[in-house]
Amino acid sequence: MAQLNENPNHPDAIERSGRWLSKAGLRPTRQRVSLAALLIGDGNNRHVTAETLYAASCATGEKVSLATVYNTLRAFCDAGLMQEVMVDGTKSYFDTRVDDHPHFFWEDDHRLSDAPAGSLEIARLPEAPEGAEISKIDVVIRLRRV
Repeated sequence: MAQLNENPNHPDAIERSGRWLSKAGLRPTRQRVSLAALLIGDGNNRHVTAETLYAASCATGEKVSLATVYNTLRAFCDAGLMQEVMVDGTKSYFDTRVDDHPHFFWEDDHRLSDAPAGSLEIARLPEAPEGAEISKIDVVIRLRRV
């Protein structure tokens, strides 16, 4: 998993985070800005879990609960700022890169990373059942070191 922004209190990180929230119509509360600065404050995309974001936030001295981190990540996803990637149906990773792209899941260290999309080819999909439409396709390629 990519390391979170190491300098979330830098004025540029705070400003970038405020703009990121505002473009999605989210009120830039202190906790949202603080978490956003860890996520995108340096302009890089990241894959995080709620637990890793919570730990990074606590390390900065920010007073935030794990429940608030979960709720904030959900709000970011609902606003289109992030996407949730489910692994094993039990573990959620949150990705700041929101375009459609595949992922590698590194089983040995439980890490998610972007996979190159150029060589991925999905030739055919099954038809959706009547009354439904395909809204999204998630591709997670599981890797194990040899």
